[in-house]
Amino acid sequence: MKDNRSDLAKNLVDNAIFRMEESLRMIAKSTALLTEEELWKKPNKASNSVGNLIIHLKGNITQYILAGLGRQEDHRQRDLEFSETHSHNAKELNQQLKAVVEEVKTVLYGIKDAEMTKVIPVQGFKLSGLGIILHVVEHLSYHTGQIAFWTKILKNKDLEFYKGFDLNTKNEK
Repeated sequence: MKDNRSDLAKNLVDNAIFRMEESLRMIAKSTALLTEEELWKKPNKASNSVGNLIIHLKGNITQYILAGLGRQEDHRQRDLEFSETHSHNAKELNQQLKAVVEEVKTVLYGIKDAEMTKVIPVQGFKLSGLGIILHVVEHLSYHTGQIAFWTKILKNKDLEFYKGFDLNTKNEK
Protein backbone atom coordinates (compact mmCIF):
# COMPACT_ATOMS: atom_id res chain seq x y z
CA MET A 1 0.00 0.00 0.00
CA LYS A 2 1.35 3.39 -0.99
CA ASP A 3 1.92 5.97 1.73
CA ASN A 4 0.23 9.17 0.55
CA ARG A 5 1.24 11.28 3.54
CA SER A 6 3.40 14.33 3.06
CA ASP A 7 6.99 14.34 4.26
CA LEU A 8 5.95 16.86 6.90
CA ALA A 9 3.20 14.56 8.25
CA LYS A 10 5.56 11.56 8.26
CA ASN A 11 8.23 13.58 10.06
CA LEU A 12 5.77 14.87 12.65
CA VAL A 13 4.48 11.37 13.39
CA ASP A 14 7.98 9.89 13.58
CA ASN A 15 9.11 12.60 15.99
CA ALA A 16 5.96 12.38 18.12
CA ILE A 17 6.47 8.63 18.48
CA PHE A 18 10.15 9.13 19.29
CA ARG A 19 9.24 11.60 22.05
CA MET A 20 6.57 9.27 23.46
CA GLU A 21 9.02 6.37 23.53
CA GLU A 22 11.60 8.59 25.25
CA SER A 23 9.04 9.39 27.94
CA LEU A 24 8.24 5.69 28.36
CA ARG A 25 11.96 4.97 28.79
CA MET A 26 12.30 7.69 31.43
CA ILE A 27 9.18 6.58 33.30
CA ALA A 28 10.38 2.96 33.33
CA LYS A 29 13.81 4.02 34.56
CA SER A 30 12.21 6.11 37.32
CA THR A 31 9.72 3.51 38.47
CA ALA A 32 12.37 0.76 38.54
CA LEU A 33 13.89 2.61 41.51
CA LEU A 34 10.67 2.90 43.49
CA THR A 35 9.28 0.52 46.06
CA GLU A 36 5.60 -0.40 45.88
CA GLU A 37 4.91 2.03 48.70
CA GLU A 38 6.81 4.85 46.96
CA LEU A 39 4.98 4.17 43.67
CA TRP A 40 1.68 5.03 45.37
CA LYS A 41 2.94 7.70 47.78
CA LYS A 42 1.57 11.19 47.22
CA PRO A 43 3.87 14.16 47.91
CA ASN A 44 0.93 16.00 49.46
CA LYS A 45 -2.88 16.16 49.26
CA ALA A 46 -2.79 18.37 46.16
CA SER A 47 -0.50 16.01 44.21
CA ASN A 48 -0.72 12.55 42.69
CA SER A 49 1.33 9.43 43.14
CA VAL A 50 3.51 8.09 40.34
CA GLY A 51 1.08 5.18 40.00
CA ASN A 52 -1.85 7.57 39.57
CA LEU A 53 0.09 9.63 37.03
CA ILE A 54 0.78 6.57 34.89
CA ILE A 55 -2.90 5.55 35.00
CA HIS A 56 -3.81 9.14 34.14
CA LEU A 57 -1.41 9.16 31.18
CA LYS A 58 -2.92 5.94 29.90
CA GLY A 59 -6.41 7.46 30.09
CA ASN A 60 -5.39 10.73 28.46
CA ILE A 61 -3.53 9.10 25.57
CA THR A 62 -6.39 6.66 25.02
CA GLN A 63 -9.00 9.42 24.96
CA TYR A 64 -7.07 11.80 22.73
CA ILE A 65 -5.39 9.52 20.21
CA LEU A 66 -7.28 6.23 20.22
CA ALA A 67 -10.78 7.63 20.74
CA GLY A 68 -10.13 11.04 19.13
CA LEU A 69 -7.99 10.37 16.08
CA GLY A 70 -8.62 6.62 15.99
CA ARG A 71 -12.39 6.99 16.41
CA GLN A 72 -12.60 4.25 19.03
CA GLU A 73 -15.28 4.36 21.71
CA ASP A 74 -14.38 6.78 24.53
CA HIS A 75 -14.67 4.86 27.83
CA ARG A 76 -12.43 7.12 29.90
CA GLN A 77 -13.41 7.73 33.53
CA ARG A 78 -10.90 10.44 34.38
CA ASP A 79 -11.75 10.83 38.09
CA LEU A 80 -10.99 7.15 38.74
CA GLU A 81 -7.43 7.64 37.47
CA PHE A 82 -6.65 9.60 40.61
CA SER A 83 -8.48 7.43 43.14
CA GLU A 84 -6.74 4.10 42.49
CA THR A 85 -4.22 2.97 45.07
CA HIS A 86 -1.93 -0.04 44.94
CA SER A 87 -3.94 -1.54 42.06
CA HIS A 88 -0.88 -2.48 39.99
CA ASN A 89 2.86 -2.71 40.43
CA ALA A 90 5.33 -0.61 38.43
CA LYS A 91 6.02 -3.34 35.87
CA GLU A 92 2.31 -3.80 35.15
CA LEU A 93 1.70 -0.06 34.87
CA ASN A 94 4.64 0.39 32.50
CA GLN A 95 3.44 -2.54 30.36
CA GLN A 96 -0.05 -1.06 30.17
CA LEU A 97 1.27 2.36 29.18
CA LYS A 98 3.57 0.83 26.58
CA ALA A 99 0.66 -1.18 25.14
CA VAL A 100 -1.37 2.02 24.73
CA VAL A 101 1.53 3.71 22.95
CA GLU A 102 1.83 0.69 20.63
CA GLU A 103 -1.85 1.16 19.71
CA VAL A 104 -1.18 4.87 19.21
CA LYS A 105 1.61 4.07 16.75
CA THR A 106 -0.85 2.15 14.58
CA VAL A 107 -3.26 5.09 14.57
CA LEU A 108 -0.54 7.67 13.88
CA TYR A 109 1.15 5.67 11.14
CA GLY A 110 -2.22 5.51 9.39
CA ILE A 111 -3.15 9.18 9.75
CA LYS A 112 -3.69 11.07 6.50
CA ASP A 113 -2.71 14.68 5.87
CA ALA A 114 -6.35 15.81 5.87
CA GLU A 115 -6.78 14.41 9.39
CA MET A 116 -3.93 16.62 10.61
CA THR A 117 -6.07 19.72 10.08
CA LYS A 118 -9.52 18.24 10.70
CA VAL A 119 -11.07 19.53 13.93
CA ILE A 120 -12.14 16.79 16.33
CA PRO A 121 -13.94 17.25 19.66
CA VAL A 122 -11.96 15.63 22.50
CA GLN A 123 -12.63 16.01 26.24
CA GLY A 124 -14.75 19.10 25.59
CA PHE A 125 -12.08 20.77 23.43
CA LYS A 126 -12.04 21.16 19.66
CA LEU A 127 -8.57 20.34 18.36
CA SER A 128 -7.07 19.55 15.00
CA GLY A 129 -5.36 16.21 14.53
CA LEU A 130 -2.06 18.06 14.82
CA GLY A 131 -3.27 19.72 18.04
CA ILE A 132 -4.22 16.32 19.47
CA ILE A 133 -0.78 14.88 18.70
CA LEU A 134 0.98 17.91 20.21
CA HIS A 135 -1.23 17.74 23.30
CA VAL A 136 -0.45 14.07 23.91
CA VAL A 137 3.31 14.50 23.46
CA GLU A 138 3.36 17.60 25.67
CA HIS A 139 1.10 16.06 28.34
CA LEU A 140 3.14 12.86 28.47
CA SER A 141 6.36 14.85 28.73
CA TYR A 142 4.92 17.08 31.46
CA HIS A 143 3.97 14.17 33.68
CA THR A 144 7.20 12.32 32.86
CA GLY A 145 9.01 15.30 34.38
CA GLN A 146 6.83 15.11 37.48
CA ILE A 147 7.54 11.39 37.83
CA ALA A 148 11.28 11.96 37.44
CA PHE A 149 11.26 14.86 39.90
CA TRP A 150 9.35 12.92 42.56
CA THR A 151 11.65 9.91 42.06
CA LYS A 152 14.71 12.14 42.50
CA ILE A 153 13.25 13.54 45.72
CA LEU A 154 12.43 10.09 47.07
CA LYS A 155 15.76 8.55 46.10
CA ASN A 156 18.11 11.56 46.21
CA LYS A 157 19.65 10.21 43.02
CA ASP A 158 20.44 11.36 39.49
CA LEU A 159 18.36 9.23 37.14
CA GLU A 160 21.05 9.33 34.42
CA PHE A 161 18.56 9.49 31.55
CA TYR A 162 21.32 10.48 29.14
CA LYS A 163 24.25 8.58 30.62
CA GLY A 164 26.89 8.13 27.93
CA PHE A 165 25.80 11.19 25.96
CA ASP A 166 27.75 14.45 25.97
CA LEU A 167 24.95 16.94 26.44
CA ASN A 168 27.44 19.81 26.23
CA THR A 169 28.12 19.13 22.54
CA LYS A 170 27.67 22.31 20.49
CA ASN A 171 25.47 22.42 17.41
CA GLU A 172 27.25 22.22 14.10
CA LYS A 173 26.95 25.14 11.68
